[in-house]
This record gives sequence, structure tokens and C-alpha cells, in this order.
Amino acid sequence: MLEKARYIVVEGPIGAGKTTLAKRLADRLNAEVQLENPAANAFLGRFYQNMERWGLPTQIAFLFQRSEQLARFAQEHDPHKRVVSDFLIDKDPLFAELTLAEDELQLYRQLYERLKPTVRKPDLVIYLQAQADTLIERVRKRGVESERKINEIYIQRVAERYATFFHHYDAAPLFIVNAESLNPVDKDEDFELLYSRLLAMRSYREFFGYSA
Repeated sequence: MLEKARYIVVEGPIGAGKTTLAKRLADRLNAEVQLENPAANAFLGRFYQNMERWGLPTQIAFLFQRSEQLARFAQEHDPHKRVVSDFLIDKDPLFAELTLAEDELQLYRQLYERLKPTVRKPDLVIYLQAQADTLIERVRKRGVESERKINEIYIQRVAERYATFFHHYDAAPLFIVNAESLNPVDKDEDFELLYSRLLAMRSYREFFGYSA
């Protein structure tokens, strides 16, 4: 499946390592890389300090950024060229539902339906799954200034929402990675193991790194 995939998305909650893995995979596949840019969201640092106050502008800013990126991608990208991305816009409402009041959520949903571009379906989605304590440890380790105020409760809720989202996700082939027992971001041997399993993937949904 990996050999035929032209549009690959790596996803997961904050701290899972999706951006680094997307870069490593793109380098291995000699593919273009499409990354979101959270540093360009002027509201993000304030959101982590006061989520209730800054949730709506933060979500709208991300929605504009991601929809514009994907719209340009649809217009400019050669469909025959491989690309690896670190975001899936279908999961964007996940964060809005987690942080916004009901009236704000209704406004966001209206904007989402209007702004969501019509883009090609991924040929393969790789979902990095990890527990909240692992995620927060990795977030603290990388030391991004805007992320210093993130609390463990929020990380836990995000991780749970991701798990629920991908439990029901069936829009594209899905490869679920247990990023607790494996670290393909930092460990070369785990990356090579992951890559070999991706090459061998044949089913529409597969799990990697699970004991059960």
C-alpha cells in the first residue's frame, strides 16, 4: 500500500511526533512535505493560558491557515508527485468541540463548512497514538515557548478525542501506531521497523506495536 500511496498524512495529538515523522518519511520516500505552521497562529500562546477566552480566534485562525494551505495544494500540486503531510483537516472540528461554548461552536461549524476545501482523499493515514503522560513529557522536552502553559488535563482530553475520531475513521486506509512502545521519531531502529511494516501493509486498517 505504501508503494502506491501518493498522498500520505501523519496525524496524532500534540507531542506524538507527527511532524518529525512526516519529515523522516518524506525524506525516505523522496516526497514533498506539507506541514502546518502553528507558530504562525498569533493566538496560540494566549490560548494555552486561557482557553475559554482565546478558543474561538485560535480555532478560526487555524481553520483559515489549513484551508488555504489545502486549497493551494489542490490547485498547484502535481497529483503524480508524492507528498507527506502532518495534518488532516477532517479532524479540525475535534478541537473546536473540545474547547468552544455551544454558540461559538455553531459559528465555527458554519465557517468550517464554507471554508473546508474540496481536496483529494489521502491514500494512507498514519495515526500516532500515545497516553497523555507520554505526550506531556515530550511536549515539555521540546521546550516550545507557546506550549509551556499546556496542562495535562487538556492533553488527556485531546488524546481521548483523537482515539475516538480514529476509532470511527474510515475515509482512507489507516495505519495505527502505538507510540508508547515505539518511538519512530527518535529511534532509527523503530523507524526502520515502522517503514518495513508500512511496506507490508495490505489491510484497510492495521495496528503496529500493539500487544493485543
